Amino acid sequence: MANYRQSGFPGFPPAIRNLIIINFIVWFIEITVSGNWFENLFALHDIRGSYFRIWQFFTYMFLHDPKDVMHIIFNMFALWMFGGVLENFWGSKRFTWFYLICGVGAGLIYSAITFFHNTNLVNQLVDENPGVPFALEQARDIVFNNSILGASGAVFGVLVAFGYSFPNTEMIIIPIPVPVKAKYLVIGYILIELFGGVRDRPGDNVAHFAHLGGALVGFLLVRFWNKTNRRDFY
Repeated sequence: MANYRQSGFPGFPPAIRNLIIINFIVWFIEITVSGNWFENLFALHDIRGSYFRIWQFFTYMFLHDPKDVMHIIFNMFALWMFGGVLENFWGSKRFTWFYLICGVGAGLIYSAITFFHNTNLVNQLVDENPGVPFALEQARDIVFNNSILGASGAVFGVLVAFGYSFPNTEMIIIPIPVPVKAKYLVIGYILIELFGGVRDRPGDNVAHFAHLGGALVGFLLVRFWNKTNRRDFY
């Protein structure tokens, strides 16, 4: 395998192009359908929620907030910037499998962590409302039917794979006035997400542990794939 040196923009290799098209098609459906039935059916819910379906571990990564255009734009831009390089390096088939595994893995890890978090939250709501009829059922309905959606978990896996594969690639990150190596950029993002997840600030609607889950799966997968070929990386 020849050494890879990134030069210029990665272009639009087929897997990246198709993923971006699919995401924007789904987002267009989201902003045109009425009601919440589409999100209830395809976003990822707590496994104890009435809206949970097993396929949501896969489909949630293709949905984005219909009211926040920057959500999908940022994810697709990051997918193109970092994923295009990886697809050119790995090939479309391997990159597609990597992306999907990271997305599903992020959903599984997020669900495992929030299982315990939501249980504690329900118990807290019940304790704060003693004597309220059906308090437990109402709390479960509110908490367990919350959902997550977005490609961020899969994209974080891509980001980590890029940083692992090309750690010394220098990048310009606004507003930082000097180039930053990819490995430090990845570490910085991971620390920010870890802080956000542990802090658990009220009103924070970012699924930090889904991001961290995708990053972990991406790291383990790319390390496993390349454990005997590390010398070929830049």
